Amino acid sequence: MRDKNFFFFMMVAALFCFAFIAIIITLPASISTPEIPLIKKRIINKKPIIKILPKDESVEIQKFASEQDFKDYLSKSESSASGFYGMPGIVPTDAMILRESANFGLESSKMQNDLGMGGETGVPSRVSDTNIQVVGIDEPDIVKTDGKEIYYSMPNKYFDYPGTTNPYFIKDGKKISAAPRKLGGIALINAYPPANLGLDSEILEKGDLLLDDKNNLIVFGSANNIYGYDVSNPKTPVKNWTISLENSNRIITSRLYNNKIYLISRSYIKRGNPCPIRPFAVAGENSKIKYIEIKCSEIYHPNIPVDVDSTYNISIIDPSSGKMENKISFVGSNSNSVIYMSPQAIFVSYNYQEDFIKLIFDFLLTEGKDIVSSDVIERLAKLKDYDISQQAKMVELARIFEEYYNSLDDDERLRLENEFENRASDYFKEHNRELEKTGIFKINTDNLKILASGSIPGKLLNQFSLDEYKGNLRAATTIGGRGNFFFGSSAESVSDVYVLDKNLKVIGSVKDLGKTEKIYSVRFLNDKGFVVTFRQIDPFYVIDLANPKNPQIKGELKIPGYSSYLHPISEDIILGIGKEGSKVKISLFDVSIAENPIEKSKYILDEYHSEILNNHHAFLLDSKHQIFFLPGNKGSYIFSYKDSEIKLIKAVSGLRPKRAIYLSDYLYIIGESKITILNEKDWEKVNELDLSL
Repeated sequence: MRDKNFFFFMMVAALFCFAFIAIIITLPASISTPEIPLIKKRIINKKPIIKILPKDESVEIQKFASEQDFKDYLSKSESSASGFYGMPGIVPTDAMILRESANFGLESSKMQNDLGMGGETGVPSRVSDTNIQVVGIDEPDIVKTDGKEIYYSMPNKYFDYPGTTNPYFIKDGKKISAAPRKLGGIALINAYPPANLGLDSEILEKGDLLLDDKNNLIVFGSANNIYGYDVSNPKTPVKNWTISLENSNRIITSRLYNNKIYLISRSYIKRGNPCPIRPFAVAGENSKIKYIEIKCSEIYHPNIPVDVDSTYNISIIDPSSGKMENKISFVGSNSNSVIYMSPQAIFVSYNYQEDFIKLIFDFLLTEGKDIVSSDVIERLAKLKDYDISQQAKMVELARIFEEYYNSLDDDERLRLENEFENRASDYFKEHNRELEKTGIFKINTDNLKILASGSIPGKLLNQFSLDEYKGNLRAATTIGGRGNFFFGSSAESVSDVYVLDKNLKVIGSVKDLGKTEKIYSVRFLNDKGFVVTFRQIDPFYVIDLANPKNPQIKGELKIPGYSSYLHPISEDIILGIGKEGSKVKISLFDVSIAENPIEKSKYILDEYHSEILNNHHAFLLDSKHQIFFLPGNKGSYIFSYKDSEIKLIKAVSGLRPKRAIYLSDYLYIIGESKITILNEKDWEKVNELDLSL
């Protein structure tokens, strides 16, 4: 016979320390890598909000006064129960990269028709850019081009590398005897005209790339270093500067805007000596190493204790010199966050919980008061008002229930167990928006000053979930999720869309999209929003945001499968790439009549995965020829969307495709170790380059 007393203690612990919280906070981190949330206890800090901006723009964060202030904050955070998850925690995954272009989803490209030099002997008339979220704000990727040269960070290139003793290296899963080698490298390829395709030089570094318009190639190296190269002569690239991240510091992501690098990095906190921190080392005068120091008084923290383990740093860097021009730092934790950048501001999100202890008491003293005896209710009412930590209240709460549980017979205990499970689940579903929150900070791109802060219910999926338009921020969140070990699948998820003004105050919302489902993709386009939720079918929602104070759901379409990437072809046609069953699915949605969205065309590709599903940089759209490129595991695919019909017009086997670009009317398919050029007028191969030699 089971130990009823032990069971109840387990139930109380699960109920108040996990299950209540898990009902309202479990959400999808991404389609491909679901997140398991970490539940921690915290207390509420009673310090007043510090206003760091004039007039009514109060920001609920402040700077540390000293190292001891930082240590005190860490001590309070370790034993706290405020419900914060951490602010902000950034995971370096594909989902953390800023996504999509903002020009009606059309491809971003450089037009070069000066003096009629658009022929094969001059410069290309068109040059594609990396598929990005905001036009003019570039993102790091493994391929960059200036129209003449292709810069490719190769995943499987081997170089002579002295100083090692390995008797072999690995290629295509096989051991090959050879001199010591190093994996990776950057190829500088003469790309235009196609007849001149050839390797100019190689850089023995590896990592994502940024390229400015002054011939500066920035390499975010795999060895946690950042390199600046002058590639004005691609045959002899020159390394101009190096920034090294010290010890446990990590590069999270970066952006290139107005010829300035915006670098986001993370430093793990040393509990015994949390500040000052030295995240970077640079070569100073006479090649002496110079450390970039961030003082305690320069580090921001929320005005309530947050269980933190890291300091996050946003820095502005000159691509030509590597000089750091400005920086801002704030504490955070190694958990999910979202970063979105517009020309005006950087938006940094973090997840937190409101006072869930208060909601527990509200439940027990209202909806659940008939579950227990009146003397227990009286003791709980007194406990609620005690001036003690939330953690201490949890201990006292458990003790009160222990005494009450021991006073019951087996029949009453069984009733109590079932009543708690059902009543609490229903109550928290009704009040889930009161606890699960996303906080957002708005940081000026010019001087990295904090402009505003705000919060919304729920959790963002990724950068697709944020968009700034006419001074307002639009955000799509999901509340609830997968259920938990105590309540099973009873935790029902819903999704909302919020509109926030320039001060990050909510001015409008659309709620309860896709009950029992979660957001799988979002796309905002001018005064419309498109949201895909999924459980068994794919509801595609069209949201009218023309009146930001009164957004409305205009139309809904339910079809099999889901879309995890949305790309506007035009204002009326949206391309969706996702999966149906186990295969890649491509859809064209006609949204010209918002009240009646239609899946105009559909194609099921005999591929189980495409990198586009979790990395938008792998996508290429060419509106001139009305085609798009999709890489698969088996080959490369070029689809036409002419007349709103998806047709596969070219497939290229092999290559192990990574990216594609276009120069004039030539499509360059870039594989792991080979580049193939196709003429877009007849799709015949015109040249290729083997990079494995």
